[in-house]
Amino acid sequence: MSSFPKKILLTGGAGFIGSHVAEALLRRGGQLVIVDSLDDFYSAEWKKANLADVRQTGSFEFVAVDICDQEQLRKVMARTRPEAIIHLAARAGVRPSIEHPRLYERVNIAGTVNLLELSREFGVSKFVFASSSSVYGATSLVPFSESHFELRPISPYGATKLAGELICYTYAHLHRIQTICLRFFTVYGPRQRPDLAIHKFVGLIEKGKPVPIFGDDSSGRDYTYIDDTVAGVLAALEFDPRGMNGKVPFEVFNLGNSNPVKLGELVGLLERLTGRKALREVKAPQPGDVPLTWADISKSERLLGYHPAVRIEEGLVQFIEWYRTADPSRRA
Repeated sequence: MSSFPKKILLTGGAGFIGSHVAEALLRRGGQLVIVDSLDDFYSAEWKKANLADVRQTGSFEFVAVDICDQEQLRKVMARTRPEAIIHLAARAGVRPSIEHPRLYERVNIAGTVNLLELSREFGVSKFVFASSSSVYGATSLVPFSESHFELRPISPYGATKLAGELICYTYAHLHRIQTICLRFFTVYGPRQRPDLAIHKFVGLIEKGKPVPIFGDDSSGRDYTYIDDTVAGVLAALEFDPRGMNGKVPFEVFNLGNSNPVKLGELVGLLERLTGRKALREVKAPQPGDVPLTWADISKSERLLGYHPAVRIEEGLVQFIEWYRTADPSRRA
């Protein structure tokens, strides 16, 4: 393990995962700069509410900059001189990426190159990149292991995340930047994006509206509670990859729960925990969706000390409580 960096630049810190990571960094006493464009993928007001929640934990600098704007990013880097970058900013979502592949390529690949190039220029010692379980694609090899090298993503989003991992490796090799890529598996919890299944399903069930079931209800997801994911991010920030992967200071880790939950089981849990009946509406399968995600977390357990602790029932209770009391879309 290496020492925990004090000056950290966090991209995407106004989002769901980013705002929780920001709070955890502030609790560790770090000097934090958050870069976020507050884009229109979902409400900017929602993201501002996330930032307001973060400020209750501690003070930080916020800069509204698009990661595709290299010159503005350079000004931020020159002024703040971070020791480490946690790069969470991205265009997210499988289905929107099918509709807007060029946008996803520009933000997720070119934006990542901008940050890596500036890391080289300003001597950043650690780079943590948010990847995704989507890089595995519709593989029959389960659980998904970091040692699986035949990756075949089936959405532009997944492809851009895999491209991001590859360019991270290149910069680690060429410029000796300690780089960790984290493959997130269906993160959920308070502040979850409104387009994601658990948030969407709870809202529809609470309002008595139909819940769309795409395909049959046997598809499975490795739902991972936000606190467990954040613990993995902090462990990665502290981990020293030098010497682990030959001569290149680079590693990839799965951050999942390793307990896939079938869609039908999830809806049943939500019915029980909300006390309301779901009106199921069966629809055709959607392109880009994989039938199963399932993380092999043995490497993360061994090297990061990563041990997800929150069971799906516990996490859903926490989410439903947040939805009913603090969801920004319900504050009006």
